[in-house]
Amino acid sequence: MLLESEVRYMHLDKEKIKLIMARKELSMSDIASRCNKSKQRISCILNSVNVTPTTAGCIAKALDVDVVEIITK
Repeated sequence: MLLESEVRYMHLDKEKIKLIMARKELSMSDIASRCNKSKQRISCILNSVNVTPTTAGCIAKALDVDVVEIITK
């Protein structure tokens, strides 16, 4: 079992993120504002194959969900 400090990258589940955004009526701009990043940067992050745990955590916090709800296993 990996410790949290050993996790280097996570895979975001874009479909789950889109569903959560739709349910909560959040736009890409809303997420960007909550993460203190540009809309373009959030778009780039969501289109990335791998993200850091910190970035995944930021997106999860902006969506008000636990990070395990937005990553693939």
